[in-house]
Amino acid sequence: MLLTNRRLRAALLAAASVSLVAATLPAPEPLGIGDPLFPRLGNPGYDVAAYDLDFTYGGDNRKPLDAITKIDAQATQRLERINLDFTHGKVRSVQVNGAAARFATAGEDLVITPATPVEDGARMRITVSHTSDPAGNRGGWVRTSDGLAMTNQADAAHRVFPGNDHPADKAYFTFRITAPERLTAVANGVLEGRARAGAITTWTYRTHHPMATELAQVSIGDSTVVRRQGPGGLPVRDVVPTKDRQKLEPWLKKTPDQIGWMERQVGPYPFENYGVLVVGADTGFELETQTLSLFERSLFTQPGYPEWYVDSVMVHELAHQWFGDSVSPRRWSDLWLNEGHATWYEMRYAQEHAGESMETRMREAYRQSNGWRAAGGPPASPKPPVEGQPISLFRPVMYDGSALVLYALRHEIGEQAFARLERDWVRIHRDGTATTADFTELASSVAGRDLSAFFTAWLYRQKTPPMPGHPDWRSEAPAGNQNAPRNRHAAPDRTPHGTGAPHGTGTSHGNGA
Repeated sequence: MLLTNRRLRAALLAAASVSLVAATLPAPEPLGIGDPLFPRLGNPGYDVAAYDLDFTYGGDNRKPLDAITKIDAQATQRLERINLDFTHGKVRSVQVNGAAARFATAGEDLVITPATPVEDGARMRITVSHTSDPAGNRGGWVRTSDGLAMTNQADAAHRVFPGNDHPADKAYFTFRITAPERLTAVANGVLEGRARAGAITTWTYRTHHPMATELAQVSIGDSTVVRRQGPGGLPVRDVVPTKDRQKLEPWLKKTPDQIGWMERQVGPYPFENYGVLVVGADTGFELETQTLSLFERSLFTQPGYPEWYVDSVMVHELAHQWFGDSVSPRRWSDLWLNEGHATWYEMRYAQEHAGESMETRMREAYRQSNGWRAAGGPPASPKPPVEGQPISLFRPVMYDGSALVLYALRHEIGEQAFARLERDWVRIHRDGTATTADFTELASSVAGRDLSAFFTAWLYRQKTPPMPGHPDWRSEAPAGNQNAPRNRHAAPDRTPHGTGAPHGTGTSHGNGA
């Protein structure tokens, strides 16, 4: 049949033109922002302002969730294609600014071809209808005894939802979680609404501060939310298995004082609320998800952990809210700033509250430091993770090995200058990202002298420099696998908790990433 209608003819010509343009584009390929440790993470060409994540959970943690992800972003170059990090889910449809868009997968990227290119500087809304599959063991969703939680660090958020999965691109988040009425759904940020419709309930949460994708948290289960106040009226909400509510109270009630202690060290708590999320899962790690740190139930219920040890683990994750969450790494090689600082405050808390000697632990770390550097690289120039094992980045050199740098720095510039540096660091870079160079430049400014030689030696050299104030300390390369986590809480917040930890077995039970 020959169509002579002018309007139809114009539409067909336009469609042909689009097809011709598409045919001239190269085949879809995965991109990245060039992070040396995770080269395929993140995507160039746009800056995400906000995520709106909508999950529907049917009650079976073995089955995929239905999901809709909406991304508000601004193009930083003309985009004929838009790459999002996403894998482990089925994409049903994609829209860009309300118009249907073609899509394909390439590696662990979702490659979108919008109906018309997005111009440099233009705002865009990307809407992806998809599933989110909790199957597998490389992170993202983790199955708990009564539902699900998230463990996205370092490179697993895109196993849950499409996005720009790199901490360099922080954004605001809204979560909508629909689940059976008998369950409780929680997420980062503040509860903004709860709507019941028959046998299901939809919960809405929103963050008040930007967040890296790796720090997103959603938990669905038979949970109780326990509320109290922290310093200055800060809302504290803990999310615990309902059956363990009373058993966990001796630990939960410690959090307000721990927040107060951290505020005395570095300044005001940086977010809208805080709390601990206790899950019934053997993850092998604790995790500093923003405003709601994740902990294994067994940390609090298993006999044998001394009180000071559990306290220090709690403070480690709390300290990350300043170091790693509020101030996020620009590149993954800046990770030492996260873990070194969290370990530093963990140690200080244990010393002040339980008499666990910080100097003893640092001397032992110094003894092992050359071995750690040989195995994993210097603190600010780590070796890439083992292929297919992203949590292998979280080696001992990132923990006590990096806290050792801060210990040396405090000796080098004095306690007063060091305390000022810590406060200035989290104040200047609050809600942002920062690099190792930013830290070393600020340290030199605070100290009033050039510290570049000091930091070059401590952060980038294979051999550990002499420890200021302790000329008798010696470092050696001990036998054994220096890349192995030193106990079951070593990944992927990967908290090794020091040589004094009671379960320093050198093994990790699960990884989740």
